[in-house]
Amino acid sequence: MDVEELLADAPPESRTTADEVAQALRAAGTTLVVLDDDPTGTQSVAGLPVLTRWEPDDLAWALAEGSAAAVGALYVLTNSRSLSPEATAARTREVVRAALAAAGERGERVTFLSRSDSTLRGHFPLETDVVADELAAAGLPRPDLVLLVPAFPDAGRVTVGGTHWTREAGGLVPVGESEFAADATFGYRASWLPEWVQEKTSGRVRAEDVVACDLAVVRRGADAVAAVLRAAAPGAVVAVDAAAQSDLLVVALACAALEGEGRTLLYRTGPAFVRARVGQDAPAVVEDVALPAPVTRSHAGGLVVVGSHTGLTTRQRDALVAARPGTRVVELPVPAVVDDDRRARALTAAVDDVVAGLAAGDVLLQTSRERVVAGDAEGSLALARSVSAAVVEVVARVLAERAPRFVVAKGGITSHDVAVRGLGIARAVVRGPMLPGLVSLWEPADGPAEGVPYAVFPGNVGDEDGLAEVVERLAPRREQPAATGHR
Repeated sequence: MDVEELLADAPPESRTTADEVAQALRAAGTTLVVLDDDPTGTQSVAGLPVLTRWEPDDLAWALAEGSAAAVGALYVLTNSRSLSPEATAARTREVVRAALAAAGERGERVTFLSRSDSTLRGHFPLETDVVADELAAAGLPRPDLVLLVPAFPDAGRVTVGGTHWTREAGGLVPVGESEFAADATFGYRASWLPEWVQEKTSGRVRAEDVVACDLAVVRRGADAVAAVLRAAAPGAVVAVDAAAQSDLLVVALACAALEGEGRTLLYRTGPAFVRARVGQDAPAVVEDVALPAPVTRSHAGGLVVVGSHTGLTTRQRDALVAARPGTRVVELPVPAVVDDDRRARALTAAVDDVVAGLAAGDVLLQTSRERVVAGDAEGSLALARSVSAAVVEVVARVLAERAPRFVVAKGGITSHDVAVRGLGIARAVVRGPMLPGLVSLWEPADGPAEGVPYAVFPGNVGDEDGLAEVVERLAPRREQPAATGHR
């Protein structure tokens, strides 16, 4: 099905603006704390602070930076999509408690948004349950509603009639029929969100108890959406339709009205809703990346790290190598790095190869494409963590020997681990998108990579030329040396 067919009977979009949302949110007076389960969620915003740790001084810095934005907001990267349920619960509790304490010291009120994947992968309802429990434990009201808003129109993920769709080569397909639904850890069957909630809660929340906020309601405007929310039973999950960014602005404006009335809302959303909720228009694409003087003087090339294994990522990698034949390809063999006897030798060989390649130009570091799997979800996560740890060690060792001019990380878990453990980033500011609404450029504010442009590229978005386009912006072809060969 194509999007025109899906929306053939839909009302026209609302004319709600981001500025209307921003004004309403300023009146409500809360700071939005986004608990992001991987770094790719910053792809839709600009000018907001990002934390990868949550010590009191880090949160104080982020709250101050966030307050300087038009609407107070900050991201805390929990990386929970790579964690077990037990570790996810513990980390979420820790972050919520730290955020509440830091906000209390500043006399600020905070609202929490659990940002996850627009293809419905992640720890739901675990993360929203933990946030609700921590609010209650702190003597604050439990959330009146949990809003489920996975739509990400820029990436071809829309929700219509309660059914969530994703764009593939042949058009839109129900997300439960896509490759994402077959995820080894977070797989599911349902595409209709009320049924998906029932599936993920193991029947604790029945499909018939999920409140539907249909596209026809959304396109009648914020007052119509607010009426649906006010009528919902306390604690209900509300599944929200959206097929365009304007739909998300309508929902955000309705939520601002309820928050202004003193209601507590908890959000579980894809990345696009965050932009609506903070009242931002689509940020301008970063065309020219200004490098600080130490980086400008560096003769090193840039480093592209590819960890994602989706078919789209593989095609993007191939397109990058074809478009920029001077790029040196270094492969980290997965079977070797998960074998204790071969791991150290494989890592040292990769470090030496990357360092040598950076002396001549850009380098693409990738994990080998063969998939190594375990027998269950927890085992699959453990394998993924082992491979990610190997990639991170290579990046950290390379950084110590020769800092790249820029770094691009492809894949959610990869981009988090490269940022935190490979580059040592604890604080950063999102400068804007490098592809509209899809790929985020960070400026690290501390650590050994301070000032080095860092592009966070999700594994499941963009067209086949997207990775090449991002690298071209970071390293125009005129700066490329002659081909150095591939390994």
